[in-house]
Amino acid sequence: MTHKFLRLPVIKNITGLSRSTIYMRIAENRFPKPIKLGERAIAWLESDVNAWMEQQIRNSQQEVENV
Repeated sequence: MTHKFLRLPVIKNITGLSRSTIYMRIAENRFPKPIKLGERAIAWLESDVNAWMEQQIRNSQQEVENV
């Protein structure tokens, strides 16, 4: 299995979320936690972010079905 790290600018771009929203959701356990790469560097696993996005899609579709 190949892992790919995504840095914050990429995460913001693919999710459409702001930096503050991402960190707020991390604190609320509603977004994947980043991986520490070094003293001052973090990144997210692409697979974790993709799984989170898929779950958001499923949640949204279920809400539409229940309306």
